Amino acid sequence: MLEELIRFALENLNYWVVTLFMAIESSFIPFPSEVVVPPAAWKAMVTDGMNIFLVVVFATIGADLGALVNYWLSRWLGRPVIYKFANSKFGHMCLIDAEKVAHAEEYFRDHGAASTFFGRLIPAVRQLISIPAGLAKMKMGPFLLYTTLGAGFWNTVLALIGYAIYRAFPDVDSPEKVYHLAETYSHELGYIILAVVALALGYVILKGCSKN
Repeated sequence: MLEELIRFALENLNYWVVTLFMAIESSFIPFPSEVVVPPAAWKAMVTDGMNIFLVVVFATIGADLGALVNYWLSRWLGRPVIYKFANSKFGHMCLIDAEKVAHAEEYFRDHGAASTFFGRLIPAVRQLISIPAGLAKMKMGPFLLYTTLGAGFWNTVLALIGYAIYRAFPDVDSPEKVYHLAETYSHELGYIILAVVALALGYVILKGCSKN
């Protein structure tokens, strides 16, 4: 099923497909963002049908839509139902379990509203950080602002990977090849971003402590 969705996305790349599959990626349904943004950014460089800046815009709109699904479901259903779903067979099929949800809640408690920004940059937290925001009934304005900034930053990184592949690998001639290259480099880049985020958080915490 996942392989068929990946094939469909790669064979039909346009702004609507980017928006749809980034919404899926940002919700509780597992789908790799490397399938969508880097190949779309690469396609924008080799054809006139797409624009790399609009790829980032539509990918971020999709991410916001998916995050809103998680947010409102969590807010309406509440913690018991969310954890019951996480422990269900379908939840496990979506690669969700109670431990991952609890980890996202702990991250949200530790870092507050800003976690919806930083969480978008961290593997294994990115898709779930909207759940504790919904459970905590975070205000919609800050939630959308931080989510958009975080998703926009990550999508820009993915688009730059697509652009870098276009520049560095002139023999690459299909979105499928771009996806496989992006999958490798985005994972490595994800750890670098995680380290940068950790340093930034440490700086903010130390600065706050020094004022007190």
